[in-house]
Amino acid sequence: MTHGGPPAIDRAWVRHSLTGPVTAVHPAFTRDGDLDERGIQAHIEHNLAAGSRTILLTYGDSLHSILTDREVGDLLRMVVAATRKRAMVVAADRQWWTREEVRFADFAREEGADLLMVLPPHWGGSVTEDSLMRHYTAVAERIPVMPVTIVFAANQALGLRVIPRLRDEVPGIVALKEDVTGDFARRVTAMVADQWPVMSGGLKVNFLDVHPYGAVGYMSSFLHWYPPVAQAFWRAISGGDLARAGEICRDYDHPYMDIWSSVDGGFDAVYHGNRELFGITERWRRPPYHSLTDAEMDRLRAWWHSLPPLDGVAPASGLVR
Repeated sequence: MTHGGPPAIDRAWVRHSLTGPVTAVHPAFTRDGDLDERGIQAHIEHNLAAGSRTILLTYGDSLHSILTDREVGDLLRMVVAATRKRAMVVAADRQWWTREEVRFADFAREEGADLLMVLPPHWGGSVTEDSLMRHYTAVAERIPVMPVTIVFAANQALGLRVIPRLRDEVPGIVALKEDVTGDFARRVTAMVADQWPVMSGGLKVNFLDVHPYGAVGYMSSFLHWYPPVAQAFWRAISGGDLARAGEICRDYDHPYMDIWSSVDGGFDAVYHGNRELFGITERWRRPPYHSLTDAEMDRLRAWWHSLPPLDGVAPASGLVR
């Protein structure tokens, strides 16, 4: 198969789609561990109604670590079908080697994904600057690509060499997801923000760190269950009211970090538990990943009741269970 260059895409639309709070797909499962297609549809409907302009699959949040290769494809099909072109769809891989990654890129494009987030394998320092350039280039000839910087967490110097080369040499790269944070995040964002929309992973505080350097969007947790928190934060950012944005981080993000860091199963178990509390999907994850117990769900419910009102409304008012 021959290719005449990277697929065309409206870069202004990509930037618009990644601006503001963005939601990732955390797949719903039945209690027996099967993918719950109806739950996935409900999850996407909620996120679209909440205002996410992108439906984003990621290796981590989308639990590709406990999906088979076939299920990664099945999940992408479900997401594309449920989104129905109402938002940009970003596919994600399973850290495949280059030929398999190219094969999946073709599949993702044919199934209707708009972008592919590429996370190369990087075990044991096995990649080099040139081998990564060949990998990204091969994939970007098949589908527009969003690199994710977590591949450079253990070798930031490598990232500071590869990222500007991707910017200058690979026209099929159209966006960047930043996951390393700190000085690396600030430097990389400043390098590329005029050409690629940069979205930060994690919490609002990570976005506040790179927003002055040009980042336009961030991965939102609250948009998944109680959108007014994410929406209030983005109004503050859009209006230049950083003091208000900081207050929202203090009142909601910091307590959220406290609860998920103290519960068995970590943030993703709490994420799935929250989705059940708000009546969107059930809480279950596949073993050996931990699903919250009834007692832990009661504790999580009590945590929501402890949050202060937002614009006069108690966040716990949205709980249905």
